[in-house]
Amino acid sequence: MPADILAKKMSQAVTGEKAWRHLEAISEATAANGGHRADGSPGYDASTQYLTRTLTAAGYKVKRQEFSFLDYEIFSEKASVTAPNPRTLTPIIARFSISTPEGGLTAPVVVPSGKSTGCTANDYAGQDVKGKIVLVDVNDCFITQKQITASEMGAVAVLMNVNAPNPQLNLRYRMVPPEDARIPIATLNRGEAEQLKSDIAAGPVTVNVDLRGRNKMTKTYNLLADTPTGRADNTVVMGAHIDSVDTTPGMNDNAAASAMLLETAVQMAPYWKHVKNRVRFAWWAAEEKGISGSQYYVDQLNEADRSGTALYLNLEMIGSPNFLRQVYNGQTADGPGPAGSDRISGLIGGYFADRGLPTAGLVLDGRSDHSPFIAAGIPAGGVNAGSDAVKTPEQAKVFGGTVGEMLDPCYHQACDTLANVNRTIFEQNGRAMAWAVGRFAVDTSDVNGK
Repeated sequence: MPADILAKKMSQAVTGEKAWRHLEAISEATAANGGHRADGSPGYDASTQYLTRTLTAAGYKVKRQEFSFLDYEIFSEKASVTAPNPRTLTPIIARFSISTPEGGLTAPVVVPSGKSTGCTANDYAGQDVKGKIVLVDVNDCFITQKQITASEMGAVAVLMNVNAPNPQLNLRYRMVPPEDARIPIATLNRGEAEQLKSDIAAGPVTVNVDLRGRNKMTKTYNLLADTPTGRADNTVVMGAHIDSVDTTPGMNDNAAASAMLLETAVQMAPYWKHVKNRVRFAWWAAEEKGISGSQYYVDQLNEADRSGTALYLNLEMIGSPNFLRQVYNGQTADGPGPAGSDRISGLIGGYFADRGLPTAGLVLDGRSDHSPFIAAGIPAGGVNAGSDAVKTPEQAKVFGGTVGEMLDPCYHQACDTLANVNRTIFEQNGRAMAWAVGRFAVDTSDVNGK
């Protein structure tokens, strides 16, 4: 069967309605087992058991790739204004943060004298922050650099305003690398941070922060399922992470993509005899914990395995409610991705263009499971409907939606339920990726020359 024919058949066979049944099953498994799918949790196991049963029924042999990764156990994430007007704050400690003493530490809180993001010493020019807690804004540099700078200036802790459009939204960040953690650090939602800034402008403010956790090792596993046909030395890998953070049921992030990947695998089974390049379907663990699952997978590849991996296709947050129809554009932050990545982008983008659906390019950044493949020199591409970026007026003219809101207002929040998944973009992204894997299952020659 020619590549274009299998691509067409796959895009017709995979539908949002069929994949939605899998998403409902993952939702039920998550809800009945603690309400999230963090690695090592009952929700993770229940969801992967559903994947395994469904794949086995379709004829696949499912492999669990077990590994351990550096995790962070949280004991306390509390804060309060102690003077002049006492009130409770709701911080979220950064993963791998240094801990305060039990009971916390109490100190004056100040904002940088220069740029509010607090990335460099110049942001504190002429200011004494020794023994104080600094309140900084998100952006300009990673959170790790903010606390390094604050530590070097003598601060005892950092609070960071996530500055999201929703004043009540807060997110958990992490220290990268963990060994660069210097002082306790946590995030505040915009509403609390702005009130705190207003109080500081009016006079001295004292805050107590009780932020405690410790590093630990967590055991988990990836799920892998291969087509029994096709060249093993030219394997097409298609993946999505199945884990979630522990504050959400994670339906858009990333159960929707996992469900669509499952339906794609099921619909490919009748076409195994036409598969010329082995397809490996992968459900990654610990994406939310430093992209650890896909990194482990890539780390286990020997040279023959790496050269025998034709390409990687990634599905990430494919049903965002305030979506952009984003296609990874073959570029990294430092320049072109591995040879062939731009061709993957062009083909997926062309699928949408042929149907009159506009797309936006998205850089192959370090925020999802394509990252380890890119670092290993393996071409990669895929789709992503968006997370915490804020929709611009220009984007709304093309894609609709709400200006000034995050592409997924429920990103890492309790509201990321089934109701948060936009079924239109969910199906569009799913059909596009089913088309892509059908095409590459037969022909990757224009990507890697094989």
